[in-house]
Amino acid sequence: MKIGELARESGLAPSRIRFYEREGLIGSIDRGLNGYRQYSRETRQTLEIIVMAQQAGFSLDEIRNLLPPHGKGDWSRDALVAALKTKVAEIEALRHRLADTQAGLEAVIARIEASPPGGDCFDNAEGILAGIRDQAKPG
Repeated sequence: MKIGELARESGLAPSRIRFYEREGLIGSIDRGLNGYRQYSRETRQTLEIIVMAQQAGFSLDEIRNLLPPHGKGDWSRDALVAALKTKVAEIEALRHRLADTQAGLEAVIARIEASPPGGDCFDNAEGILAGIRDQAKPG
């Protein structure tokens, strides 16, 4: 299939497909006698895997290392499972960091809302920061 058809089927712009080709993610592409790229059905599947992996937070380098060598359909099951487990652990760590950040911001909001209106802005900020520092100290 030509790039326009692949773009329609995959929902990707032709420029993005060519980008993935340049990056070595979809392997070498055959060219017809007219010089147009000819893509296989497997290329559409590979593009779908690339897009889903990117949405899951995988970098292009990580994806490149997970895809089977071009021309071979051999996936390394163990490497794939290990990479997916690593990504799940990274997401969990990020979730914890985000929860801590959210709690910290909510504490700042509560302190700001509890401070008396008016007054010196610097003094109010210094009091809020002192309270945050005291809360952060190990007990």
